[in-house]
Amino acid sequence: MKLADKKCSDGGRVPPLKALRARELLKELGHSWRINGKGHLERRYTFKDFSQAQAFANKVGVVAEAQGHHPDLYLAWGKCTLEIWSHKIKGLTESDFVLAAKAERKFKPFHTPALPTGVRPP
Repeated sequence: MKLADKKCSDGGRVPPLKALRARELLKELGHSWRINGKGHLERRYTFKDFSQAQAFANKVGVVAEAQGHHPDLYLAWGKCTLEIWSHKIKGLTESDFVLAAKAERKFKPFHTPALPTGVRPP
């Protein structure tokens, strides 16, 4: 099962991930995700304007609320940074990577290049 297809669980009931497992999940997550100096998952997304960055932040917010797992969102003109960790354990759990994967899915429509005129999607 892909990370984005899983559901976030209560991070207060599991121990923080071991470094090796966190690296494996980071590799699975791919893209531009990193573990920052505080030990949190982080990614900066870029957009063509403030409106798109805000729309993305709103979409992630809806997912976060539905999952009961809330990232820190930093919104600015043309960019939105997500910082994710499990507050209850002050570390990373698999749920943090699940939420990151769900954010990736919400980003796809903003990142999909336009098809040339006359070309139909597959």
